[in-house]
Amino acid sequence: MNEQIAGAIRLKKNEDRRLKAGHLWIYSNEVDVAQTPLKNILPGSQLRVESASGQLLGTAYVNPHSLICARMVTRTDQPLDRSLLVHRIKIALSLRERFFPEPFYRLIYGESDLLPGLVVDRFGEHLCVQTTTAGMELMTDEIIAALDKVLRPSSILLRNDSSAREFENLPEQVVAALGEPPAEVELIENGVRFIAPLHDGQKTGWFYDQRPNRAWLKGLVEGKRVLDVFSYVGAFGVQALAWGAKDLWCADASARALDVAQKNAQLQGGGDRFTALEGDAFASLKALKENDERFDVVIVDPPAFIKRKKDLAAGTQAYRRINELAMRLLDRDGLLLAGSCSMHLPRESLHDILRASGRHLDRHVQVLAEGMQGADHPVHPSIQETRYLKAFLARSVRV
Repeated sequence: MNEQIAGAIRLKKNEDRRLKAGHLWIYSNEVDVAQTPLKNILPGSQLRVESASGQLLGTAYVNPHSLICARMVTRTDQPLDRSLLVHRIKIALSLRERFFPEPFYRLIYGESDLLPGLVVDRFGEHLCVQTTTAGMELMTDEIIAALDKVLRPSSILLRNDSSAREFENLPEQVVAALGEPPAEVELIENGVRFIAPLHDGQKTGWFYDQRPNRAWLKGLVEGKRVLDVFSYVGAFGVQALAWGAKDLWCADASARALDVAQKNAQLQGGGDRFTALEGDAFASLKALKENDERFDVVIVDPPAFIKRKKDLAAGTQAYRRINELAMRLLDRDGLLLAGSCSMHLPRESLHDILRASGRHLDRHVQVLAEGMQGADHPVHPSIQETRYLKAFLARSVRV
């Protein structure tokens, strides 16, 4: 028995099946609280996990105040410590270096890299780190030390302002953990150079997950009019500019994001082909239709409209509305790139939204490509929540 682990939680009968199948989460109603009470456990503590019969299942960190009350970190009685962090970061790094020739990617993707509650994005010599659980929060110093040992970055920024921290009763904060993180970082994606706001941008400042789906645009946008809805800093649209689009409109509610999008357009020598459209996306698309604007390619990649299961009906309707508005703006034989990062929206539902939108507008929709998140967001095959991103490239033909 490892003396570094003080105590255990025991599961109810048959509640070990998901763990034995590879899952990492334990829900509070799966714990036999009569034998192993949760209420006095310090949030973030690492404890042994035992089956109802007393069989060792592994080690997990525990938060008695969370619905997901424990997350497995090893399948033995070994705790997650600095040495193991270094080992797992090296394993994660080897995967990214195999797929990406340049150091711009999500380095750690939580459960899929066997580091639940931890996200690390790499922007060359700068790292952006998020911890979303009490267990990882307690390990912050060890995480920073391990990342420093493996990568020797110039700076590490803790972007702990994610709403996910609310579920673990953690405060929101943005602080420098190492060096002096710059206000903006540079990155290269699909051969295109960008800047991203590190301290005050969305999430970690950039969304690496859509990288392979953005690459669809190459070869399809030369000489075309492109509309990028929910553009943020122009990741989709600016790549279209770099690949020869004659005209780019970026629509977003954030003036700050659009300012950065314009800078990114200028980096491609396309500042004179860039138009910013600030405001609510639904209202902006309606106004474009009223002004009889038409586009050859429309990209719709909204934030999650469905953050919880209870939002499913309203969120699905929002996806339907925005994609139908986008389809109305397409010129003859136009292309729609529709994305969703809502884990609770099945891919089949987004597929059906495109079908239904086309039928409502009396158009024939052809699905040309289907995508998911990139290899720096690997899917844990036992945890469906790790596969959240959907994307479709479709043609809309007037019939």
